[in-house]
Amino acid sequence: MKARIYRPAKTAMQSGQAKTQRWLLEFEPEARRVREPLMGWTSSADMRSQIRLWFDSADEAVAYARREGIPFRLEAPKEASRRTIAYSDNFRFDRIGTWTH
Repeated sequence: MKARIYRPAKTAMQSGQAKTQRWLLEFEPEARRVREPLMGWTSSADMRSQIRLWFDSADEAVAYARREGIPFRLEAPKEASRRTIAYSDNFRFDRIGTWTH
């Protein structure tokens, strides 16, 4: 079973950078999820899909995977391409451009 090592992106409900600096090791699904006909729940016989291991750096995650003999895929993080500015920058004294409502 192959593992995926990556640094998760922030969620849409998150404005800060919490939980985006640590690296996550997750196992890729080995078995397909099935729908239980009576209640409609989904389940899987794959127990490794529940395991999520957090590491402070990618090197620690890679070292762990190699030590335990787990084949892995390392994904480089994608940085945000937008410019981050503070709300207070709207009211700066040296602001370029006219103030419109």
